[in-house]
Amino acid sequence: MATKQDAKDQLLKHVDEALAMEQNVLRMLDGLISTTRDDAIKQELRQHKLETEQHADRMRERLEALGGQPSAIREVGGIVGALMKSVVDLTRSEKAGRNARDAYATEHMEIAAYELLERIAVTAGDEETAEAARLNRADEEKMAKTIEASWDRFAELSVEEGVPV
Repeated sequence: MATKQDAKDQLLKHVDEALAMEQNVLRMLDGLISTTRDDAIKQELRQHKLETEQHADRMRERLEALGGQPSAIREVGGIVGALMKSVVDLTRSEKAGRNARDAYATEHMEIAAYELLERIAVTAGDEETAEAARLNRADEEKMAKTIEASWDRFAELSVEEGVPV
């Protein structure tokens, strides 16, 4: 049976992973913003980048409160992954639909990460981290719904981008 200390150890790991995830998403959003031509979508991405910066700040604060430091290995892994995705994105002739698909999948990964983090925090008796996870998850759920509401526009842009000029 898991002890309270086991829960606290797992909590620290999950907060560190959430911070690394948000740092990776920030890099991904930079790429999405730079390759998006639709002004309304670009504005939604910029707004979500501001929220994502807040998410990273919350996780950094919780990590420090728990006595941890960001894992350099996780951060480097995120940087490498984001760079590889950026290279692939540059070669795509059709970006809108694929960017939306990737962003939608990322939002759901973040939602799942914060669902789990909240539960581990509750198990560890850390209501502050649980609340930070809830706040972050609410923004991720909102962004996923924004993407869902725009699938027709993404499809339209995909068809337009796929037509050679």
